[in-house]
Amino acid sequence: MTQAGTRPSGYRAGYGPGYGPAARRLRLGVNIDHVATIRNARGGGHPDPVRAARLAAAAGADGITAHLREDRRHMTDRDIERLVAEIELPLNLEMAATEEMLAIALRHRPHAACIVPEKRSEVTTEGGLDAHGGRELLEPYVSRLGEAGIRVSLFVDPEPHQLEAAVALRAPVVELHTGAYCEAWLENPEGAAVEDELRRLREAAAAAESLGLECHAGHGLTFDSVPPVAQLPNVVELNIGHFLIGEAIFGGLDSTIRRMRAVMDKARAEAGGALGA
Repeated sequence: MTQAGTRPSGYRAGYGPGYGPAARRLRLGVNIDHVATIRNARGGGHPDPVRAARLAAAAGADGITAHLREDRRHMTDRDIERLVAEIELPLNLEMAATEEMLAIALRHRPHAACIVPEKRSEVTTEGGLDAHGGRELLEPYVSRLGEAGIRVSLFVDPEPHQLEAAVALRAPVVELHTGAYCEAWLENPEGAAVEDELRRLREAAAAAESLGLECHAGHGLTFDSVPPVAQLPNVVELNIGHFLIGEAIFGGLDSTIRRMRAVMDKARAEAGGALGA
């Protein structure tokens, strides 16, 4: 497991802050949960989330994310079993810190497990995990997943004390919750709230890397709101789902993912050029 003061897995020497974000490729993880949501609305096997994962791979995704919720409102146990068996891209299993989900993760051994907060009453994840307040609860889950060779990520708000808790828990990765930023963007892209939330993300991403954590980000990102986040040099992966599946209704999943990939790459390249100017 990565510890404070060490470089996270995949880190390329010389490409830290101040060396140009374009030098470090930004990965795209595609969350396919809501393909399953549509399937489950009617029952049966269509549309198939595994087929969506294959299309995402062909369109330029670097990984697949799937959240197995306690109530199985979208992904099912069989979906996870098939994804592990049939998809070559790394699978990032989003899961709550429960014994049931731990047992499933240990049985299937996905590439990564992102521990997220979860409650049945929420429509979608409403905020980051309280790693700081829940260290005692989380420690055995992070430890057992890591011992099984599963790369642990904690989905947290961009707050210093949450990053410090991740280090204390010996989690190698954090995923910054971008929900507040995206909500501010929807209200007014030019507003002060957007810049405030972007500043929080920027500072948290830099702090995460300085602590030896690999930094991911996600939740609510769209074609319009993703560029400023993609330009953050310390962020190495974005996880995007609901927007991509929604846009696919109008333009197809393949072209939607390819467009998001292009938007992200363009933003990262432009940031690198501006930094080097």
